[in-house]
Amino acid sequence: MSTVTSLVQSVDWLALAPPTVAAAVALVVLVADLFLPVARKPLLGWTATAGLALAALFLLPLLGEDRRTFCLPAHPDVCSYVADPFTLVIQFLVLGGALLTALLSIDTLKDHDLPSGEYWFLLLSSASGAALLPASRDLATLVIALEVASLPAFALVGLRRGDRLSSEAALKFFLSSVAATAVMLLGVSFLYAATGSLHLSQVADSLTALPDPRLATLASAGVALTLVGFAFKTAAAPFHFWVPDTYVGAPLPIAGYLSVVGKAVGFSGLILVTVQGFPSYANVWGPALAVLAALTMTVGNVAALRQDPRRAHSAVRLLAWSSVGQAGYLLVPIAAAGYTDDPAHAIGSTVAYALMYAAVNLGAFAVAALVARTRPANRITDYRGLYHQRPVVALALGFFLLCLAGLPPGIIGLFAKVTVFSVAVGAGLAWLAVIMAVNVVIALYYYLQWTTVLFRGAEEGAGEAEGAQAPEAAQTGQPSRTRIPAPLATAIALATVLGIALSGAPQLVLRFASGALL
Repeated sequence: MSTVTSLVQSVDWLALAPPTVAAAVALVVLVADLFLPVARKPLLGWTATAGLALAALFLLPLLGEDRRTFCLPAHPDVCSYVADPFTLVIQFLVLGGALLTALLSIDTLKDHDLPSGEYWFLLLSSASGAALLPASRDLATLVIALEVASLPAFALVGLRRGDRLSSEAALKFFLSSVAATAVMLLGVSFLYAATGSLHLSQVADSLTALPDPRLATLASAGVALTLVGFAFKTAAAPFHFWVPDTYVGAPLPIAGYLSVVGKAVGFSGLILVTVQGFPSYANVWGPALAVLAALTMTVGNVAALRQDPRRAHSAVRLLAWSSVGQAGYLLVPIAAAGYTDDPAHAIGSTVAYALMYAAVNLGAFAVAALVARTRPANRITDYRGLYHQRPVVALALGFFLLCLAGLPPGIIGLFAKVTVFSVAVGAGLAWLAVIMAVNVVIALYYYLQWTTVLFRGAEEGAGEAEGAQAPEAAQTGQPSRTRIPAPLATAIALATVLGIALSGAPQLVLRFASGALL
């Protein structure tokens, strides 16, 4: 009886609240969809948006605390769920990104006649898994959280029934992701066989002193295979090939969601397994991630540079390749963590950069969603003359692109890049810092090229009239002057205000780069 009693432990529901609330609202939306008439379906979107806002509010009572639950009875400090500063920052990023995605989605569902109940259930389910992942401190929970975040995303990408691009994108995303997950699960099984534990802290301790050389070989293979799985989730080259087609085929809000929340999931998992699970293998994963970072930023920026502005969906493709390039910058501090004695400080730069990137990239996708309402092909040339039609929207998009480029007035983008650059130099990775500097210069060209398009006068008859265009747009080649839907306008405004606030007070984000989050 005493043994049974010792296994019983209390659950800290407050610590679990952010992902739990998102999951609970997902179930509420799914059940409500069965009973609501078609005319009342828009209520599901507002319910989902309110649920995400409520989940984010539950982060407030957790500030300044380090709460743990699902701990081993014999080792109270070895837990499966930890709500520490790292967890809270990533959960804020994830839930904030999902909230902006929800605002973008409300009118997209009406425009494309997407099934409301399924859409909101899948989005909330994915967000709950994404919020669970940064708190996971054992390999089993990490994998489960990763799949809970990923599996609904496959369905969201392919939710436009009858659309060939959507179906192909979902299939490519699904097959490549399943292959990566299988590789990662094999790596996790190797690590469990070598160490006898799945908790990251115990795995880290066991890897420092494996008694049998054969176990050391097995563990090395496990570390490598696990890193491959997370490299796919972060869209690191050469595991990035699914990104452009997936972003083009997905509904635009989901493309933005994948570019921000999907990356947050991959990078938070990669940080946890390297810094907390495999610190004794830093001499292996540090150089490997440095090479991946250099390759990823170069492939992404060069491919973005080659995009034809007149090609259909070129705006989304450029954002997709840009996100691959940005993933390379995000990998730099994680690679640097393998070369320093204080890796917890190095990864703070990745978190700081991710917060900046999330705000401005979702803002860019919000403007792309607005233009797509009258220009479904979403070419870069379709943005010509946007300033003359919608000056505030054009200024917002220009600001987002300058932030991504790291140019004033996008001060936060500049500061974030300088922080990542200094971490690389401080870790002795001067060659990686040089490659990053070259890539930043390359990226300036295509970001500025798109920005200048916004302020050029629209040419008479520019572009090809799309079937869904408003009449005045078809006649002038300019985006229509139709009213911006309130949820979409709110999303653009929130992203703009957040970007301006961060540029005015960059210390709000960059303080993460100077402190130890883990």
